[in-house]
Amino acid sequence: MTHLRDLAQAAGLTLAWTDYRGERREVGDDTLRAALNAIGYAAGSESEIGESFAALHDMQSGVGLRFLTTDCGVPTLLPPDLGHHALAQLRLETGERREMRLVPSAGGMTIPPILEPGYHLVELDGDTLTLAVAPTRAYGLIDAFGETDGDARRAFGVAAQIYALPPTPYSSFGDAGSLRDYARALGEAGADAVAVSPSHALYAADPGRSSPYAPSTRLFHNVLMADPGAVFDADFAAIARCDTPGAPLIDWAREGRSKRDALRRLFERFTAEGPPDLRADFARYRAEGGALLEEHATYEALHAHFARSLGEPRGWQGWPEAYRHPQAPAVQAFAQEHAHEVVFHAFLQWLTERSLGSAQSAAREAGMGIGMIADLAVGMDAGGSHAWSRPDDILQGVSIGAPPDPLGPLGQDWGLTTFSPKALQEHGFAPFIATLRSAMRTAGGVRIDHVMGLSRLWLVPWGMPSTEGVYLQYPLDDMLRIVSLESHRNQAIVIGEDLGTVPDGFRGRIDQAGVMGMRVLLFEREDDGRFRAPQHWDVNAVAMTTTHDLPTITGWWQGNDIAWRDRLGQLPSTEDAGIQMAERHYDRLRFWESVSDYGLTQESIPDVAHPDAVIDAALDYIARSACTLAIASAEDIAGAREQPNLPGTIDTHPNWRRRLPEEPATGPVAKARLARLAAARPRAQGKREKEQA
Repeated sequence: MTHLRDLAQAAGLTLAWTDYRGERREVGDDTLRAALNAIGYAAGSESEIGESFAALHDMQSGVGLRFLTTDCGVPTLLPPDLGHHALAQLRLETGERREMRLVPSAGGMTIPPILEPGYHLVELDGDTLTLAVAPTRAYGLIDAFGETDGDARRAFGVAAQIYALPPTPYSSFGDAGSLRDYARALGEAGADAVAVSPSHALYAADPGRSSPYAPSTRLFHNVLMADPGAVFDADFAAIARCDTPGAPLIDWAREGRSKRDALRRLFERFTAEGPPDLRADFARYRAEGGALLEEHATYEALHAHFARSLGEPRGWQGWPEAYRHPQAPAVQAFAQEHAHEVVFHAFLQWLTERSLGSAQSAAREAGMGIGMIADLAVGMDAGGSHAWSRPDDILQGVSIGAPPDPLGPLGQDWGLTTFSPKALQEHGFAPFIATLRSAMRTAGGVRIDHVMGLSRLWLVPWGMPSTEGVYLQYPLDDMLRIVSLESHRNQAIVIGEDLGTVPDGFRGRIDQAGVMGMRVLLFEREDDGRFRAPQHWDVNAVAMTTTHDLPTITGWWQGNDIAWRDRLGQLPSTEDAGIQMAERHYDRLRFWESVSDYGLTQESIPDVAHPDAVIDAALDYIARSACTLAIASAEDIAGAREQPNLPGTIDTHPNWRRRLPEEPATGPVAKARLARLAAARPRAQGKREKEQA
């Protein structure tokens, strides 16, 4: 159907793509039709296609748009329906007002360049336009540390899963209090950052759903991360004490329920006799949270209610019809009748946000120039809080994922949804801005998971295999400008996870915008398979030993990842474990040869069973890389064999459940490895330290 494919292409869907074998793949009409419906352009008939074409033309021409992004010092073209104006009033965020004379151009009338970054209002004789004026690049390490001979100093940090850290008295797994203590120890060891797993909200009524990358919403936090000791004095917080852990793996259903119940006891005491200053702070937090907070708290109360009454704590699509919209009369009646429950869930959010803020403050007090680097997941659960409270924000009827690649020859369906590009433009990017602010509010940086999603995402229509997906384009320039603006407003560096299938030119584009990419040791290779020399790594990127989805250095050296994939039937049909182990043997030789050639060791290659020297060499490798920031995983600092997550598995591998050793920063092995990193990247006095001196 020619008109269908024309509409799909105009709407940002890619009609064909090239797979990892270099073969061109055409996207089927059924996939295009489903994807068009998901992004708000009906395509079931010729008449629907015609109507969608007309709506798309209006949007792309800018008719009706009242939110634009632009760069500092660059003129901005007005939407065509505002092009008849000659004068405008500019109202800056600061409240300052200026009169502007608009300038005719070939495309219409333009707003003269504005030099001040911010969200400014342009008033045009009754019409109002919001103009997001972005700095030339995101807030970076030079902004955080100041310059040393014209460059930012070279810093290091550690990446950790919060839950894996040693527990506090208020939890049997790591929480924000654990993170606070860990950050202090790392700061004292010379680190400038701790990159953490996402703290996005999951489901209080169903703590067994523990993947931090499948959140209910990214606007609020996982309440199991709350640390009562960060907010209340010891006597008051004592009521929330939990049992200490026993097994090496976290039992989320049991341990999460135990902590939730402890937090309930704390809430009841707070309601009855909470300190007046904290009660006032909670009231302010709730008022500032507004409708978004109330809707999330109401969702959590409803989710718990239907988990009890229906016996299955799943998403809102399984609730009675009358409760599937936040403005429905039944929902409003429920919120009034169960007001205490709604307040409880708002209280949990307040406590968690204050706890994470306390961890960030502790990191900075310990000398960290950055502190926490929060993690922003690429999507959210279609049955979760955001999809229920703001359904117009998101894609309906499709999941996001990845096309086939060597590690996933059948493609990937992550079972998540995310923002609709059409909805973002119609709503002035408000959902995206709110999501960034939530991630940056209690951190000194943010890592954007699958940052290619700012440019394109792989959509898989419900009911279709992952191989039958399609790429959807996103407004990259607009989104990068907003990232840059929000990073400066929050003084937060930005890292983009740019691993996997990366579009041509994409890395250069995010580098230009000040977003640091990730360079992982295991992937930094020359064409002949040798490991790339550390001095040739990209300066404006983050050097890493590994990630949570990849084997630890010990696991890689010993082939533990191959053994797991073989056990679970994940290896390609044309290979077996023996072939992969043989290839890994040659990779070990190449690595040690590279380590020796670059002067990082004079030792002979270690035995497979004794990887300690390999871990030290990997740490030296990233520490001596040209990258301005190096981040080692907590698992590698500890010498752990197992990785936190094995992609493509849910229950067959213990994802997101492993605890770190009891002293992941202060034990003798950890201290020696942190000292190794600090020696290679000494913490000179930076901008903030000078300001504080």
